[in-house]
Amino acid sequence: MSARIASVLVLLLLVGCGALPPADDDPVTTRATPRATGSSELEGTDTPEEFASDIKAAQQVAEQYWSRVFKRSGNQFEPVRELIPYEEEGEASCGGDPLPLNNAAYCSRGDFIAYDVNWAFGVFQQIGDAFLYYLLGHEYAHGIQARLGIQKEFTIQQELQADCMAGAFIGDQARAGQLRLDKGDTDELAEGLKSVGDAPGQPWFAEGSHGSPEMRINAFANGYRDGLKSCDL
Repeated sequence: MSARIASVLVLLLLVGCGALPPADDDPVTTRATPRATGSSELEGTDTPEEFASDIKAAQQVAEQYWSRVFKRSGNQFEPVRELIPYEEEGEASCGGDPLPLNNAAYCSRGDFIAYDVNWAFGVFQQIGDAFLYYLLGHEYAHGIQARLGIQKEFTIQQELQADCMAGAFIGDQARAGQLRLDKGDTDELAEGLKSVGDAPGQPWFAEGSHGSPEMRINAFANGYRDGLKSCDL
C-alpha cells in the first residue's frame, strides 16, 4: 500500500469523525454497495470489488495490530464487532441519533464502525487504499478507548489521544513493513494538518472540540514517531 497520508487526513479530519455515546438501540442498516462513478480522472482504484477487498484487508491489519498490542500486555483482544456501510442518513444510528452522510464513526453501545459507503468509495477512488487504512486506524482508536474504559472529561482529550493512537498504528505498521510510506509523506502530512483543526478562538473545553492544527499535528506525530507509549494509555 502506498500511503498518500496528507490528503487522507485532510479529508478524514474535516469530517469530524469520533466515538458516539452508548445507545440502547442497535443500528438499522442495509448491506450497501458503493456506486461506481466511471470517471476517467480518478487517481486511485475504481471498482466496488476492489473497495470491498481493501476495506476488509484494512480491517484485518487493524485487528492484527491491536491483537498484538493487547497480547504484549497480557490481555485478550476482542475485535470491533462489525463494520457497517450505509447509503442514506438515518440508515444507521447510535444513541437514537442518525448518522449523517459523508461521515464515519465508532459507536460504543453496538461496538460497530459505520461509514457512508459512497463517500468512502469516492475518496477511495481519488486517493486509493491509503484512505481505508487510515479510516479504520482512526476509528479503531476510538474502539480501543472504549475497550480500555477511557472516557476523557473533554472531547478534545479523547480526540487528540485518538490522533496519537492512529499515528502509532500507522508508524508501527510502517516500521513492521505492513504499510509503505512514500518519500515525503510525513512532511506533506504536517502541512496537511495545518489546514484542519478547530477555528481560532474555539474554546478547547467546548463539546466537539478536536484541537488546533498544531495540537493535532503534535498528537499524530508523537504517536507516529514514538508509538503508543506517547499516547497516555
